[in-house]
Amino acid sequence: MRHERCPPRRNCASPPPSAGPRCTTPPAGCPTGRGRCLDTWPAGIVGRVQRLSRTLERELRQFDTTRHGLKAGEFDVLTTLRRSGPPYRMTAGAFLKASMITSGAVTRRIDRMEVRGLVERVCPQGGDRRSVQIQLTEKGKQEAGALFPQHLENEVRMLSALGREESDELARLLRKLLESHGDTSLT
Repeated sequence: MRHERCPPRRNCASPPPSAGPRCTTPPAGCPTGRGRCLDTWPAGIVGRVQRLSRTLERELRQFDTTRHGLKAGEFDVLTTLRRSGPPYRMTAGAFLKASMITSGAVTRRIDRMEVRGLVERVCPQGGDRRSVQIQLTEKGKQEAGALFPQHLENEVRMLSALGREESDELARLLRKLLESHGDTSLT
């Protein structure tokens, strides 16, 4: 409930504090402001990112991988390896970092997909299992090749409100934010 002496607060969608606050300081008698400026620009950005994340997740789930006999997590394995480029192989550590799931979940997915002939584990020369690599098989390449273009078309549709320059700028800014929070994955 707003205190009667408080003026309506602006919802500041201003730049970070380093550029200086853009909201007015509430009067000293305002109990909610306690005499300091409440610049709410972060809430606007974080809230929009959260809503966008939920929306994109929902739209990605609607992309039907089951007609190819794949669960969503298995499709993620195929596309992660496909994005890595020829020879479509990654170390387990790099794959884990790029997929953003637990090592146990990666192991279970790879086990299931290996049984189905979609991926294989490749040991480097000398047989050191600590540096095992995960690689798409020919069958996995065919599945990824059939699904990946459709998946990309879906993502293009999801981002169609942005032009190419805006998309590039958004990707750069999101990468910068992720890196500032310790995410240095390949994606």
